[in-house]
Amino acid sequence: MKRTLAAVFVLLLAVVVVAAGTTYWIFRSVNAPHEHTHSAEFIRIEKGSTPRQIVDRLASEGVISSSTAANLYLRMFGDSQGLQAGVYQFKSPISTVEVLKQLEKGQDLTVKITIPEGFTRFDIAKRLVEKFGTLEMLDGDAPREPFPSEADLLKLMSDTSLIKDISPNAESLEGYMYPTTYTFPRDAKAADIIRTMVEQFRKFWKPEWTAAAAAKGRTPNEIVTIASLIETETSIESERPIVASVIYNRLGRGIPLGIDQANVYLAKMQGRWDGVINKSDLEVDSPYNTRIHVGLPPGPISSVTESSIRAALEPAQTDFLYYVRNVDTNDGSHWFYASAAEFEKGKAKYQKWLATQR
Repeated sequence: MKRTLAAVFVLLLAVVVVAAGTTYWIFRSVNAPHEHTHSAEFIRIEKGSTPRQIVDRLASEGVISSSTAANLYLRMFGDSQGLQAGVYQFKSPISTVEVLKQLEKGQDLTVKITIPEGFTRFDIAKRLVEKFGTLEMLDGDAPREPFPSEADLLKLMSDTSLIKDISPNAESLEGYMYPTTYTFPRDAKAADIIRTMVEQFRKFWKPEWTAAAAAKGRTPNEIVTIASLIETETSIESERPIVASVIYNRLGRGIPLGIDQANVYLAKMQGRWDGVINKSDLEVDSPYNTRIHVGLPPGPISSVTESSIRAALEPAQTDFLYYVRNVDTNDGSHWFYASAAEFEKGKAKYQKWLATQR
């Protein structure tokens, strides 16, 4: 009897030792960083693949060091049914646990694109081509047509049917494509991308703003135009109602707005923008030249944010007619003036500072 109990004990001890050793081996295998040669590539996991097929595939690619350890880990400790299909990129080195977590989280390769505040439709078209026009075909990608050129995108942005109810007089979608970060499928169509940006603008445009514009004797397109001027003049949100007051004060007195970004926009429209405001840009005869023409430009000159729209609808009440960059703080803020004499002093200080920067 004693011999039998001893044999059983030895057997149980052996089982425990083997189980402990196996568990230790599994955890050591799946947690050890593993280098592979596919970190710059994309690996597509097809829908309907079983957990074992996924693990074996990644092991054969060298992403996972041991399919046995991975399969045992999934069976004993993981969620084998949680592995998701998709297009993946696995860093190197990477542990099996990290690979499995990435598969459980799911990853479908998409394109993220940021449209900054103040971007023009020309800037947006260029960025879209940069992002979507250079995408490499991945294994398993469906065939797709070449992405449109900047010129073709600008033609799409001339279709104002998406905003006819808000701004029937708009000549393009300039100002109506909201600046933010978007995530699109790799195979997104250009028209769908533009529509999404306009829909984002529509989420922020409130019906009561149309009535507020009318109460100020303005159309929605004029409010968006004023907002775009504000957007290009200051990134300081608290300053925007003050900049708006300068614009309204100048409009009320019949003084040219003198906003050079409108001239920059004109240069982009005419395909001659070289990154520098030239003397010819300030002398060209166009309603977009706010140096010589009184009133608003014919339309928006950039994308706009909600805060700039609010500033255009609710400007501060001031006597200011001028502003210049505040070089004391150098944080993008401005000094504001009601008199030309005081403005000239601030302008001289700014030009002196500018000379030192050059």
